Amino acid sequence: MKKGEVLARLENTGIVAVIREKTQQQALDAARAVVAGGIFGLEVTFSIPDAAIVIAQLKEIYIEQKSVVVGAGTVLDAITARMAIVAGAEFIVSPSFNQETAQVCNLYQVPYLPGCMTITEMQQAMMSGAEIVKLFPANNFDPAFIKSIKAPLPQINIMPTGGIDLDNLLTWKKAGALLVGVGGNLFQGVATKDYTQVSKMASAYSKRWFETK
Repeated sequence: MKKGEVLARLENTGIVAVIREKTQQQALDAARAVVAGGIFGLEVTFSIPDAAIVIAQLKEIYIEQKSVVVGAGTVLDAITARMAIVAGAEFIVSPSFNQETAQVCNLYQVPYLPGCMTITEMQQAMMSGAEIVKLFPANNFDPAFIKSIKAPLPQINIMPTGGIDLDNLLTWKKAGALLVGVGGNLFQGVATKDYTQVSKMASAYSKRWFETK
């Protein structure tokens, strides 16, 4: 699939669920639960054991459901990026910018979303081919920071991640976020295997994001 198509599908998700569970099975169950609740962006972090296998399995499960976009997160180096891409990851997310990872993603025409905190980092990421920059950790910033960034870089696309919850979700959207990354509180039900609760939370996030212009 072409890079532009993946970026369009990613933007359409609005919300990317950051899946960071302790086991492969928990990660799969958590991913299915958020999709059932209406969140179609899935970021499988490489802090999960056998994360590449989880990515491959999710790709197989949702092969016919084009609205679901499966990517890899916590990608720290180019080797891990290639491993994720071979497994089927449609986008790569890092907590920080890494030039070698950007080059691998460009080679395979896979969107790279590096974590950045300063305009200098963001400019470097964009010059290295990043169409979407992850503002991370977003809970260190006020949503108005996006407006400040867009003054000198109006063409930038930003995905705030870290500390995004139902209370501030729309504040970030109205501030100019293209989409957001949500983890933590979205998956509170996983510990007790209450995946219905995970689906309900996902539904609440999705409705709030899409029902407000």
